Amino acid sequence: MKKTMMMAAFAFLALTATAQSTLRKQGNAMQLMVDGQPMVILGGELSNSAATCVADIDSVIPHMARLGLNTVLVPAQWDLTEPVEGQFDFTLIDRTIQRARENSLKVVFLWFGAWKNSMSCYAPLWFKRDTKRFPRAMTRSGKPLEIASAFSENVFQADHRAFQRLMEHIAEVDGLQHTVIMMQIENEIGMLEDARDHSQEADRLFRGAVPKQLTDYLKKHKNELHPSMRDRFTGKTGSWTEVFGDGLYTDEIFMAYYYALYVERLAQTARRVCNMPLYVNAAMNSRGRQPGEYPSAGPLAHLKDVWHCGAPSIDILAPDIYDTGFKGWAAQYALPDNPLFIPESRCCVNSGVRALYAVGEHGALGFSPFAIDQAPDSETQPITASYGLLRQLMPLIVRHQGQGTMRGVLFDEQDRETVISDGDLTLTSRHNFTLPWDPRATDGSTWPEGGALILRLAEDDYIIAGSGVVVVFQTASEKRQTEQKALGEDGFAEAGQDHAAQAAIRFTGQRIGIGYVDEVTVDGKGNLQYLRRENGDQDHQGRHARISVGDYKILHVKLYRY
Repeated sequence: MKKTMMMAAFAFLALTATAQSTLRKQGNAMQLMVDGQPMVILGGELSNSAATCVADIDSVIPHMARLGLNTVLVPAQWDLTEPVEGQFDFTLIDRTIQRARENSLKVVFLWFGAWKNSMSCYAPLWFKRDTKRFPRAMTRSGKPLEIASAFSENVFQADHRAFQRLMEHIAEVDGLQHTVIMMQIENEIGMLEDARDHSQEADRLFRGAVPKQLTDYLKKHKNELHPSMRDRFTGKTGSWTEVFGDGLYTDEIFMAYYYALYVERLAQTARRVCNMPLYVNAAMNSRGRQPGEYPSAGPLAHLKDVWHCGAPSIDILAPDIYDTGFKGWAAQYALPDNPLFIPESRCCVNSGVRALYAVGEHGALGFSPFAIDQAPDSETQPITASYGLLRQLMPLIVRHQGQGTMRGVLFDEQDRETVISDGDLTLTSRHNFTLPWDPRATDGSTWPEGGALILRLAEDDYIIAGSGVVVVFQTASEKRQTEQKALGEDGFAEAGQDHAAQAAIRFTGQRIGIGYVDEVTVDGKGNLQYLRRENGDQDHQGRHARISVGDYKILHVKLYRY
């Protein structure tokens, strides 16, 4: 009896001690707190089959640590967790946690349960074969899909049982050490081929009235609704077409609501068993596709209000960004009611500057290139370099998050310039190839993206951390009065400019000069450590601060006024 009581007490301690990863508000930003300390996830997501056997886990986890990650995102696969109905095997989960601890990494598990990239490909074979007990979603034409129906209680109960056992196991083995810090529920949930499920139960619900829970929520939050939802929501009660109009997007809203309700039930179990931040990830509605051509009804930006209503226990709707236009996609999800976390992004030579941008501009909770374990060195080196800068800057980043003192910039060949107003100063940031002396700017080479995190330490005192960026500092009045002069390859103004006309305009106000630009490192307490001075040719005789394409540096810029 005494032994049984001790075991029960230990289990209770494990379950209650797990709530050590939380989200907290600081200023206008959300921070991830782990064991009471703020953390930014410098992550990498493994390719789907990289952790499906012990030998692979033993190989890949140390490699992730060598790349400079602090967190690895790892699939937790239903078919390998419950290969026989009711019999669970957590060998791979345990090995992942063990190896992560040995390599000073945190883990985010991705529950590949009923759906992965819309499909039910990670459901166990016993589930797939029994389509009578576990029915499929149907197209409008009656074709069954390789997608489990979200309207089946049997589907939910089977998925839920396995997910609950996983969360209970994590609580038991990680309740004191907190290696696992977040959980993704399902993966890129959404309907394909049609915008919604047309199974019998789905059609019955679609013919009925829109649930009062949803219409009341939309009315209560009418001033914060996504513009797309604001345009579609009539404010009426009644059928789905009466409330939202007719068409594919009404089908999508309907489906999103029931997906969200499904996920909410899983999330509530996670909260009870092993409390930590929870998120769902979305495949983007890109390239002009319509619902059903992209995974319809997932946690997309234009459906955020439906997901927030149906799944309030989910902390984050997260974008998986693979298309061009990284800044635009990130901005859609960096919202007052949704902190930005990027669990998947195309792993490429631009990943490093994108991570700096996301953290600097949006206070992102984290960034994670996908299939980083399979990427060549040419793609992982920029990530390692960027994460190295972010690791150094972390004491400053977590201090400045949400305080209005940190920004991010990101450039490519088409989007070359960003102007930042900071009090009475203007920071004009450009791609480094806009300067005349790098031959790659004009020889037909593809411009790699350039970008940086810019942080104001104090008045006239800045940190610039990044690659491929040049920053000019001016007072606001100076900016208004100064035209950018075309420069030759020697860095001087091109001949033939109208100097007389410029001289006739009387200059007023102050100017900003560069006192010095120092390359620095940052210690664990946030103190700057001098490396070298970037003067003369390196700052164009006091005209700007710059970091060349391919270099990753932290610059400390001290300004003065005259």
